Amino acid sequence: MKGIILLAVLVCSTFTSCDTAKQVLDGVNSAYGTGGLTNTEIISGLKQALTIGTQNSTSQLSALDGFFKNAAIKILIPEDAKKVESTLRSIGMGSLVDKAVLSMNRAAEDAAKGAGTIFINSIKQMTITDAVNILKGGDFAATNYFKEKTTAELKQQFKPVIDKALNNVNATKYWTDVTSVYNKFSSSKVNTDLSAYVTQKAMDGIFYQVGLEEQKIRKDPVARTTEILKKVFGSKAAQGS
Repeated sequence: MKGIILLAVLVCSTFTSCDTAKQVLDGVNSAYGTGGLTNTEIISGLKQALTIGTQNSTSQLSALDGFFKNAAIKILIPEDAKKVESTLRSIGMGSLVDKAVLSMNRAAEDAAKGAGTIFINSIKQMTITDAVNILKGGDFAATNYFKEKTTAELKQQFKPVIDKALNNVNATKYWTDVTSVYNKFSSSKVNTDLSAYVTQKAMDGIFYQVGLEEQKIRKDPVARTTEILKKVFGSKAAQGS
């Protein structure tokens, strides 16, 4: 993919602007040779990469322990409530904290199930210009595309899902128990918005996982599971040769 990225930048620089996305894609094909790939095939390959990456990500994270046993994205006690954790553990109430942590991660795992539809809709709406920007971008260009296009909608749709999930796994109760006990012993009260905190952490975890999947498809031939992906990402241009 690096070859396409570099070439797209060079082709783009030959125009007074990059408004004509089709010209850029044509330049990539004619100047670099992508095995006869059409612009439609390039865009189709990108869309398939995005679809596969997001499906894999949401599937992994929505499974049991998808968040809880993933050290990179596991949701821990909020930073502004670290004193709560240390205080409760010091007085022998660590199990209460552990229940709160587990329940927050279970809520995120539940919410991750609904992210797929939002990602798929953004993929369907991807334009030629969007595809060119991904080609011109870096190793996480596709992931950044998702951040730009889906963050607002994810927040809007995740919030009620997180709220419901937090209640379903008793996270709200556990958190209330944790903070109530702490606030009895401290003059500095803690009132962290648990729902907003878990919502943001759940989104961060999903984007992190999408980024990992993007890297697999860009750099690992085994991850290219369809013919069009093999053609687009396995072409001479994609390999940068």
